[in-house]
Amino acid sequence: MNLFRMLPAILAAGLLAAPLAAQEAAPMASSQPAKVAIHVDQDDPATMNMALNNAANIAKHYGDLGQEVVIEIVTYGPGVHMLRADTSPVADRIGMMAMEMDNISFSVCLNTVEAMEQKAKKDVPLLEEATEVPSGAVRLMELQQQGYAYLRP
Repeated sequence: MNLFRMLPAILAAGLLAAPLAAQEAAPMASSQPAKVAIHVDQDDPATMNMALNNAANIAKHYGDLGQEVVIEIVTYGPGVHMLRADTSPVADRIGMMAMEMDNISFSVCLNTVEAMEQKAKKDVPLLEEATEVPSGAVRLMELQQQGYAYLRP
């Protein structure tokens, strides 16, 4: 068969396929929200600030794409200090982020809180943004089972 006779058909096929290939290459906003669980188990302001920076950057990225994102920061062990009203060095930043971002939540391990209360023989005050969960480790497992990406700064 003559190549010159096939050339118009080849060009037409290429022109039809080009928009489809471009569509596949372009990121599309998903109908499902992106979800991330951020794990903090250190009593370290630098680690918590990194987690908060990650959360802000993730929210901005997906916001720029027009896609919803859900972010949950889960603390346990020494990381609970980051959500304690009496010891958190990042309380103001957490308060600001919670006011500005309706897609972020902060979970605190009740096992750790109760252990801290037993040791101190007094109640441990938590930030108003903190939501108690029975176990921080179990909460991370549950979130991953629900399709959350896992991030540990």
